[in-house]
Amino acid sequence: MLLVDHMANATSYALDFERPLLELEKKIEELKKLSSNGSADLSSEISKLEKKARRLQQEIFSDLSRWQIVQLSRHNSRPYFLDYVEHLFTDFVELAGDRAFGEDPSIVGGFARLDGQPVMIIGHQKGRNTKENMARNFGMPRPEGYRKARRLMQLAERFRRPVLTFVDTPGAYPGIGAEERGQASAIAESLEMMSQLRTPILSTVIGEGGSGGAVAIGVGNRILMMENSIYSVISPEACSSILYRDPGQAAKAADSLKLTAKDLLGLGIIDELVPEPAGGAHRDPAGAAKQVGAAIRKHLTQLQDMTLDALVEDRYRKFRAIGEFSSKWGKR
Repeated sequence: MLLVDHMANATSYALDFERPLLELEKKIEELKKLSSNGSADLSSEISKLEKKARRLQQEIFSDLSRWQIVQLSRHNSRPYFLDYVEHLFTDFVELAGDRAFGEDPSIVGGFARLDGQPVMIIGHQKGRNTKENMARNFGMPRPEGYRKARRLMQLAERFRRPVLTFVDTPGAYPGIGAEERGQASAIAESLEMMSQLRTPILSTVIGEGGSGGAVAIGVGNRILMMENSIYSVISPEACSSILYRDPGQAAKAADSLKLTAKDLLGLGIIDELVPEPAGGAHRDPAGAAKQVGAAIRKHLTQLQDMTLDALVEDRYRKFRAIGEFSSKWGKR
């Protein structure tokens, strides 16, 4: 199974603001074990603590700061792309290689079925431990990863299959080798190709949406974001280093970047905020997948009613409408 025991993992990788809730839940589990052993009837005490835990969870997660959402988007127990593949799709056939240099495991893709319908799915993939992260390069693609994604999207167009992408990366890999092999051009070519692809494209941000590394597979007719995901031109830490000359001001930078799903929905950059289970996707990966699946099905149905020309025009107008521009011409 690709999915982890999320409660155990969430406890071992607890964020500071989660700790009071996790400690209370641990106490409840201990009382349940004592009660099941028959040593004492603790049902009344357990019920009181469970109500307290629900109230505490509501208090913690109903008013998260942007920086806390950044932390949740990076949570080690958060479901990754292959977890969603396991829950939502059948008959997944992974396709590897860019037919030019090699294979990049930080982007995974291939044909699959969604409710029996053939689709092409592509997503960033991180690892849950050091060994996996080294193999996946911490979800940071190299040029061959983007060229593979482009190859698979063109394959989807040829066979008239919708493209579903899942975004979750800190950004494109900035190493020397990646730059030597044309990182910037690989991303630019991906943007150009996706803007003209004659098939529906639906992109979902499931964790981190970092800079060009994210948008390189994110030029969709519809862009969805999970409630505790982020999407930004730069990470808060890097932004803080540039603006404030102090990486310790990342929380302040996160506020300025307005990188949450709620922010971006308000700005008209994304099309839907996908709610997460109580306490975040990492506490209930199956519930998170159910929410994502429902949103994907709804938007995919709408897109499939459009002609190919209308899909391309829709995508063009969507991205041209993002942002505000003004100019003031002086006298010559």
